[in-house]
Amino acid sequence: MKKNYLKTNLISFIVGVVVLSCIGVYAVVNFPSNEVTYNNKESGLKSTNVKDAIDELYTECTKEPTAGETIIENAGLEKDPYECRYFFTGADPNNYITFNDEKAGWRIISVECDGTIKIMRTAGLGNQAWDSSSNNWARPSTLNTYLNNTYYNVLASTTKSQIVAKDWSIGAIVNDNNDLAQQINDENSIFWKEYIGLITTSEYIRTNSNIKLCGTQSLLSSNTTTCRDTTWMFNKDDFWTISAQSDTNNETFHIISFGYITTASTNVKFNDVRPALYLSSEIKITGGTGTSQDPYQISL
Repeated sequence: MKKNYLKTNLISFIVGVVVLSCIGVYAVVNFPSNEVTYNNKESGLKSTNVKDAIDELYTECTKEPTAGETIIENAGLEKDPYECRYFFTGADPNNYITFNDEKAGWRIISVECDGTIKIMRTAGLGNQAWDSSSNNWARPSTLNTYLNNTYYNVLASTTKSQIVAKDWSIGAIVNDNNDLAQQINDENSIFWKEYIGLITTSEYIRTNSNIKLCGTQSLLSSNTTTCRDTTWMFNKDDFWTISAQSDTNNETFHIISFGYITTASTNVKFNDVRPALYLSSEIKITGGTGTSQDPYQISL
């Protein structure tokens, strides 16, 4: 009896240690039973006895973190309240990354829950029209063709291997929106799968750290001086977003050099192009702290 008592307490202790190391795991020790069982109902694991549960928990808790998980942990990112994403916010967070051999030439927008990392180029590719006549990105628009053919085709093979094609939110939205949740729903009403794209208008809003004054497109317009100083995306240049205006067929949204969001005709206005893309969930962080002087380094 003494031997059995010591054995069960040892098992309970081990489970406790693993639970402390891996949040969200629940164990139940049942007495007086010859075998200690494991209640896996809430943990999502497969094991039904403590011995196998310990092995399974250890495997889960000692997995090497993905690049996205490493960034979330080190940078202290907060989860987005609208989607399963983690955003970098504020005037100058440590979100610089070296990509395409461009040191600190890109910045991380968000870490997605599927492990991919969305980034955008710090400097633009020059002023271009969005399209010749339409605000339909899937047409495909002139800019869509340029980014996913001309620009993509000159990238090195190593660079291309680090990118994944993803569904981009291209749904049209209303101007001067004061309901961010509805705006995101409208953006997500249409998807287009490709490698290279642009930011949405809601992403510009969600990278702002001052949600109270800058949390909607309407608020951005009313508090421009404050809002342009509380997001790292503002760079004093007019640049395109991927979002179209819903009540026209030839106007899309862009970030104006004053810092707020407004509309422009796709074939008249020439804005800077700051490409965005998704890095594969398979990439590894090999160095860097995310500052402009010490950007994140990656490899497959």
